[in-house]
Amino acid sequence: MPDPAGGPAGSAQCHLLRRAYQLEGVTLGWNAVGVAVLVVAAIEARSVALAGFGLDSLIEIGASTVVIWELSGTRRARQRTALRMIGVAFVALAIYLAVQSTWVLVSGHRPHPAPLGIVWTATTAVVMFSLAAAKSDVGRRLPNVVVAAEGRVTFVDGLLATAVLAGLVLNAALGWWWADPLAGYVILFYGLKEGIGALHIEAT
Repeated sequence: MPDPAGGPAGSAQCHLLRRAYQLEGVTLGWNAVGVAVLVVAAIEARSVALAGFGLDSLIEIGASTVVIWELSGTRRARQRTALRMIGVAFVALAIYLAVQSTWVLVSGHRPHPAPLGIVWTATTAVVMFSLAAAKSDVGRRLPNVVVAAEGRVTFVDGLLATAVLAGLVLNAALGWWWADPLAGYVILFYGLKEGIGALHIEAT
């Protein structure tokens, strides 16, 4: 918590809190725009992966909202509740990936080339990995386990953007429609591991 005397420790703490709010604000704004872009791209390409990535963006919006809510109060009960909500978001993402990847493989669904989707997912991957690194640093320095946990949600978002990008590029260039669902299974296990971990963390 900020130093009551307003000394260097308190100033540093206030700066980190402002930084955490700024990072979550950027995440919220980016994903809000992303949902609209992905809806258009998914319809144009008839891409299940892009539609699913839009769902992931909604989960990220929810996780960022949870962190902003948690930062407004530091009671232990609030931290524990926030961690559980983030854990549920991870598990929801894993379930989505399991259903989507299996459905795409079984149905043999072949999306159209998606130039808008390729540009957006490539840019999103860079943005999400950068935000994840910054959140991890701020969460460690505050310290705040909720900010750090949400940083892992953002990292998974970057991984998913990379997987969707790879699938779109391979489908457009080589016709490898199955590349995206296979990458989705890898991220599924990572997301499930992080979700279960977040649900069992004791807030400090």
